[in-house]
Amino acid sequence: MKKEVEISALQVGHYVEKIVKQEQQFTLTQAGHIKSELVIKNMIAKGVLSVLIDTNKTIKHQKPITKNNNSSPIIMDVYKAKELFNQSKAIQKKIFSDAQTGKPLDLSPVEQITDETITEIFKNPDALACVINIRNTDEYLLEHSVSVSVLMTIFARFLKIEKSIVQQLSIGAFLHDVGKIMVPEAILNKPGKLTEDEFVTMKTHVNHSIDIIENTPGISALSLEVAALHHEKLDGNGYPFNVAGKDISTYGRMISICDIFDALTANRCYKSGYSHIKAFNILRNLAESNHLDQRLVNLFIKCMGVYPVGSLVELNSNKIAIVEQRNLEDPTNPKVRSFYNSKQHNYVMTEDIDLAKNNDFIVKGVRADDFDLDMNKIIEFLLMEG
Repeated sequence: MKKEVEISALQVGHYVEKIVKQEQQFTLTQAGHIKSELVIKNMIAKGVLSVLIDTNKTIKHQKPITKNNNSSPIIMDVYKAKELFNQSKAIQKKIFSDAQTGKPLDLSPVEQITDETITEIFKNPDALACVINIRNTDEYLLEHSVSVSVLMTIFARFLKIEKSIVQQLSIGAFLHDVGKIMVPEAILNKPGKLTEDEFVTMKTHVNHSIDIIENTPGISALSLEVAALHHEKLDGNGYPFNVAGKDISTYGRMISICDIFDALTANRCYKSGYSHIKAFNILRNLAESNHLDQRLVNLFIKCMGVYPVGSLVELNSNKIAIVEQRNLEDPTNPKVRSFYNSKQHNYVMTEDIDLAKNNDFIVKGVRADDFDLDMNKIIEFLLMEG
């Protein structure tokens, strides 16, 4: 029997046919059972008011999926990580607004959100690394700054840098592009190549960032240093001060890598991002050209993993899967969860696959866009599937 129920009455075990009433434009990828309370919370957050369920398909006494069984730990943690990422974006938006109007930046919310982010990353860096892949093309400026801060923290944790230093690095990365609010939007979001004069204007964003950060009460010298060095190159041809070689600190070299990696992999309103594998190759080429630190580039790739958690891969079996867990002993064969058939172009029942113990293998790293898919909907589907 099919009946409409309010979202407050929805329970684990119910079989949802479709959404009946909602305040937004959320869609289900397919009908299915509610497998955890987290799925219900996510639907509430998306503005769902009521759904149509099939009571004949209700699974009674179903226990919520937890990390103690065969569920996906990453997908379950992504929900919390997304909330933290969105809070960071809200703070970033206020930062940009204050900078634009000439108000001194309030550092306290930045310190609080970066501290929370560091805590989560030190517990589980993979969930926030996964969230970085779920981006809005029209919010690049906000999301880039947050993402670089997250990447910087993940990288610093990997390098075993002490937490007190990590927070200063995270704050510097969080604020590194605040000066872009002073660059005309026509230049900032220009889809084609910038003219020489436009590029000169674009480069001034670092000077603006330095001025704004220097006038921020309570900012540390290390946070300022990180922001000031993010576009410098080892060969001395970076900007704004042509700092070269040994004069670029380890932390300055780190943020350059994180900044370029995120810029390469992020979707923007005028271009699609590169796959992680292609981005890694570009980083290696930049290191060989003496723009980036070669040792740190290799460590960054090792930190992120050949196939980073949260990235998508195409398997030999024509399955598209999300990387859920790295395999440190066999980096090219991580644990993945398949969810889509690339040949039939449809979602399929999810399957956990340990590629180190399976005959299937990765053909290549891919992006959701390659199959006209949306990462947000992929995550929703994986949540629904448990």
